[in-house]
Amino acid sequence: MPFANFKVPAGTLDAKQKEEIVTRATELYVDIYGERARANTMVLVEEVTDGGWGIGGNVLTLAMLQQTPEDPAN
Repeated sequence: MPFANFKVPAGTLDAKQKEEIVTRATELYVDIYGERARANTMVLVEEVTDGGWGIGGNVLTLAMLQQTPEDPAN
């Protein structure tokens, strides 16, 4: 059974956006495995509490993710 697990910061997606993730991920699996995969594809969209995840040993928050990257030329 194809399975996709998306972990996103809590409160950043509305119901329509989550539905789009489910629909598009399912279609991707159908494109790869054929129509037989549709009925068995499971897509899980999990909301992670703010500060509940990190990268490279650093805890990330929603505020940090929303910051505009600095221009490396400056």
